[in-house]
Amino acid sequence: MTQNLNLSTGLVATGTPLAMRGYDVVSYTQGTSPIVGSAEFAVVHDGATYYFANAANAEIFRVNPSRYLPSFGGFCAYGASVAKKFDGDPTIYKIADGRLHLNLNQEIHAAFLADVAGAVAKADAAWVTIADQPVASL
Repeated sequence: MTQNLNLSTGLVATGTPLAMRGYDVVSYTQGTSPIVGSAEFAVVHDGATYYFANAANAEIFRVNPSRYLPSFGGFCAYGASVAKKFDGDPTIYKIADGRLHLNLNQEIHAAFLADVAGAVAKADAAWVTIADQPVASL
């Protein structure tokens, strides 16, 4: 298992850990609230299982997964901007410049929203160093 993905503890039927707490990453781009996916429409990508609400969304992801994956491996984008790996809550998010950014909680999300571009720039710079570091070491 890689250190650069925020994954649920344990394995699912696919034999890999669950990403995004089971939320359908394609659903974020469809103009509705994020939707929890189903094990019926599971796709394994880079050692993690992603659930989708339907077969169409699973196929959309298979064709271009990088377009839908959350930034910073699904860890909190604001946390990454301060060189930390906080849990990313799939219900607290912002899509900016085509990227899905999760945040830990509403308070952190408010800080992130105060300067999205600045926080993302800092997070992108820090991620180079912290991506492969264990959470406990940061």
